[in-house]
Order: sequence, then structure tokens, then C-alpha cells
Amino acid sequence: MDLQQMRYVVAVAETGGFTRAAERCHVVQSALSHQVARLERELGARLFERTSRRVRLTAAGEAFLPAARRALEAAERARADVAAVTGEIRGALTVGSIPAVASVDLPAVLRDYRLRHPRVRISLRAGSSEQLVERVRDGHLDAALLGVRPGFLPQGVHDRELARTRHVAVVAPDHPLAPRDTVDIRLLAEETFVDFADGSAARAQSDRAFAALGLRREVAFEVSGVELMAPMIRHGLGIALLPATFAAELHGLRTVPVTDGPVRVERLVWSRFPPSPAASAFLTLLGAGTPPAPGPGPEDS
Repeated sequence: MDLQQMRYVVAVAETGGFTRAAERCHVVQSALSHQVARLERELGARLFERTSRRVRLTAAGEAFLPAARRALEAAERARADVAAVTGEIRGALTVGSIPAVASVDLPAVLRDYRLRHPRVRISLRAGSSEQLVERVRDGHLDAALLGVRPGFLPQGVHDRELARTRHVAVVAPDHPLAPRDTVDIRLLAEETFVDFADGSAARAQSDRAFAALGLRREVAFEVSGVELMAPMIRHGLGIALLPATFAAELHGLRTVPVTDGPVRVERLVWSRFPPSPAASAFLTLLGAGTPPAPGPGPEDS
């Protein structure tokens, strides 16, 4: 059994076929099929069920796949560690982020990182703050950028606060609130809102602010991103509550400070496992320095 055979098995499982797996691995299909069959003979079990229509893992294949992935990741990490000793950062870096980050110019950071470490394969994954914490904790992400309420403390990961900012009301230029210097959140309860999906961290911050004062508001329009939110506000369909540093980037709209409005904290989180050289270089670029040694978290005590 060798790493190449494991790589072929993982490719077949992820692409769903030998032809696509061979294309991914840049080998002819006959060579890939021969190596997978050879591994199956060595293991004494078939890893795939092959039909004219599809290829799928057998029970033995399902058991083998996680171990194969761990072996490939370990080999990649070993190569990266050796390269780091010689002064070269290589390997893979997978970063997670909420859709709207104001404290870090993430595209610029990733550009600088790539210029400094061209041998590193960079991936960016989007998600909610809760999802990103779980992925970092499980080792699927090296680090992630979150936007959370002030009392939110991510468990099972290292974390650092990057910034905190109050929300502002975002309104159309001709909205009656546009000329005001400030607006009380109680007055905003009378407005129609454009907001993110119910249950999302971005939505929850505003919901909690109104609920804390015993207020109810109408969210008539739910959107997945600001790309749709901004024109809906511009056309007078509703208003929004957004972090001030982010709302400033929405051109053609007015922002009004809100009394007793919600506060958002942006945090950087990273794995409690020893970081790879690629992850360490990314954390250093963000000013996180050398991560502390893993220790017992609140859930361990």
C-alpha cells in the first residue's frame, strides 16, 4: 500500500468515477484502475462497487476512506514541516470567513500571503460564524474570521478580538431618517427591514437588540448578502442595521448612528492543534503572532 494508491482511492470517491479521478490525478484511466485493483487485492476487500452507471464506495471503502485522507494529510504536513526547516513555506492553507468582514481587507491579505509564499495552496470557505468555529475546531479550517455579539466566546479554539463596532441604520437618501444625526432604536421598530436570514448570526444581533427592549420589528425581506440588500434599501423597500465600518462601503446610501443599537465583534479564531507552517505564516501576517500552546478549554474543565 502506498500514498499514490490512497490518493487514487480518494479521487475516485470524491469525483464519483474512474475517468474523472484519472483526469484529476493526471494519469491514464487504465493505470489508475490497475493501482486501485492492486490495492483491493492487497486489502482483501473491494473498495468500490462498479456498475455501468456509477461507482460508489462499499462498506470496506467507507471504512478505508477516512484513514486514507488522514495518511495523505500527514504526508503533506511532513513535507511542509521539512520545507519550513529549509526556509520555504509550502503546503495548504484553508481560511474561513463570514461574507462581510470590515476589520481585515481579506483579499489584500491573501494577495500578500501568496506573494510571500507562492508554494502554498490557498482556499477560502464561507459560512456563518457558528459553522466556521466548528470547522476550525474539527480541523477542516486553519483559521477563520467571525462576526459575533460581544458575549460570544468560541469554544475549543484559540481566538483574538480584531475589532468591535456599533451598528448604524442604513437608509435610502430620501428616507425621512436620512437627515438625522442619530436615531433611537425604539423609533426604528416602526420601520420595515431588509435583513439576513432568520437564525443567522448577523440577523441575531439585531433581533436581540430589539428583544432586549421588548420591541418587535417587521423583517419583510430576507437576503443572503449585501449585494441584494443595498439596492432594496436604495429603492425604499426597507432599511437595515449593519456594522458602521461595513455600512460605509455601501455607496449611495445614508447611515445614521443608532442609540442603544447592537454591537458586533469581529474575531480571528484558529485551531488548538499545532498550526502548520502555512497556517503559522498566515496568523503572523494578521498580527496574531505565535499561537499559544494547546491547553484545556472550558469544555475540558
